[in-house]
Parts: sequence; structure tokens; C-alpha cells
Amino acid sequence: MNLNLERPIVFFDLETTGVDIVHDRIVEICLLKVLPNGNQESKVMRINPGRHIPEEASAVHGIYDKDVAQCPLFGQVAEELWHFMEGCDLGGFNSNRFDIPLLVEEFLRAGVNADMRGVRRVDVQNIYHKLERRTLVAAYKFYCGKNLDDAHSALADTSATYEVLCAQLDHYPDVLTNDISFLADYSAMDRAVDFAGRIVLDDNGVEVFAFGKYKGQSVADVLRRDPGYYNWMQQSDFTLNTKQVLTQIMVRQHPVKGGAARPAHATPAPGRP
Repeated sequence: MNLNLERPIVFFDLETTGVDIVHDRIVEICLLKVLPNGNQESKVMRINPGRHIPEEASAVHGIYDKDVAQCPLFGQVAEELWHFMEGCDLGGFNSNRFDIPLLVEEFLRAGVNADMRGVRRVDVQNIYHKLERRTLVAAYKFYCGKNLDDAHSALADTSATYEVLCAQLDHYPDVLTNDISFLADYSAMDRAVDFAGRIVLDDNGVEVFAFGKYKGQSVADVLRRDPGYYNWMQQSDFTLNTKQVLTQIMVRQHPVKGGAARPAHATPAPGRP
């Protein structure tokens, strides 16, 4: 089954120096853009992370320092990558929890205003885990009847993710709807306001903290009662996107003359204005 698309969707996969969204960096990115008419465009790029790639990471994806020594830094290709993705929905495997938050951090460090307002995010892993609960290799075998021989190659993983989603639509016609809005909602694991999921919406649509001593409490109320908590978060090891979302909530409570100001290079939270 082909995807029913209103606008292009970009499936993507990252190979990185590790799994820490704040500190790790991209070493390879693969983008597969699927257009509403079914045509596809792809882009694969290796990135110099500007630091040593740990041996344990290289053992997984097979990319070593020497392989990226002559490759561009992310900041040198950020505009090109965003131009390829802009105006598209996003799809990936575990992308909501890892790939998208890490990619957003890289864009922010590069000074690129990657405005993701209205971007629908389809996480194929979440669909799979809700229905079968396995890995990409097993998903590819289960849904597509193929072995994923080049697992952890960005191109192989990205292409397999796209194939798995199309096969999922065929496999669960009574559960899944061939509509990106439906698939984005179905694959969402929580109601995150920031990409790292530190701030979420409660059942009443109120932004609340999802961690720490104020877990479950309204962010706006906490900032009114304990303004020092804002400063602590800004100075602590949270993602740039989390800090910006927090600033947006703070500014919304105390708008400057002429309207609320948006922090420089702000990337709006997923699905939020």
C-alpha cells in the first residue's frame, strides 16, 4: 500500500556518537523524501562531529574518525538539510524519542530556525511496539519478509522504515488509517510539548513538568511560585529545545510591549504554535 499524502514526508535516520541528546553529535544522516505522487528523493550525508567517535558507537554503525575527517561539520550543511526537509512531515524508527530531538539540537547549535510548527511526526517504532513489540530487524522480517542485512546503515534503516510503514498499513487495515495525521497521533507515545518530553500536556491540555520535584504540576504555576526554577533549568543540562519551550511559557506570562518575544533561533514545540 502506498502512503496517502497531502504533502511530502521525510523519513530519516541518524548515526551518532552516542545516545545522549544533549551531548552527542550526528556522524551520518539519511533522508528519504516521499512525495504525494509517490516519487522519492534521497540524500545521504556523513558529518564530521568535531570530536572523537567513541569505539562503542563505531562498533554499532561502522563509522570511524578517519571516515568523517574530511566531511563537513553539521553547521556547514544545516541550511541545505533544512531546505530539503522544510514543509514536510517526518517519519522514522524511534524518531520521536531520539532522532528528532537530537536533530533539532544540531539545528539550534547551527543557528538554523528549523520551524516545526504543524509538522506531523510518524514514529514507526511506536506503531510497531503497540501492535507487535519488536525491533526494526524483526519488524522488517515480520512485515516485509526480508532480512535487514545492513542494519545500522543509515540508508538501509531509513528505507526499511518506509517499507515497514507501508506494510503495516496493509497488515492492519482495520486498525490503521492511511492518513499522516492519524499515523502521527497513533504513533505518539505521550503528549510532549518539547521534543525531549520534559514538559507534557495533562488531560486538560495544561503544560506540566514530566520530571523532578514539580512533576505533574503546571509549568506556569511553578514559574510564578518559584521563578528560580526557570534559572536552574536554563543553567542545567537540558536540551536547548526544552529551555526554549520553557522560555516561551515564561514570556507568555510576562509579554513585552508590542507582543511576546520569541527567543532567537527558537524551534517551536512539536505540534504547538
